[in-house]
Amino acid sequence: MREKHYRSIIKAISWRTVGTIDTMVISFFITGNLVWAISIGSLEVFTKMVLYYLHERAWDKTNFGREKIAYNDYQI
Repeated sequence: MREKHYRSIIKAISWRTVGTIDTMVISFFITGNLVWAISIGSLEVFTKMVLYYLHERAWDKTNFGREKIAYNDYQI
């Protein structure tokens, strides 16, 4: 079963929300500056969302680690 493109997009958005909050918190602890932390997080949210989407679509094109499930259309 293949994933639809919109599923990859929604997964990218939800994951980047979590990741961006994490980046902003870490940036704040390192810089001590809330403006810098928000700036860093705002920039990386877009770049990493695009990278994640491309990464998901590339993995969807390979069969590595997938098993083909054979279904019998009859029962004995």
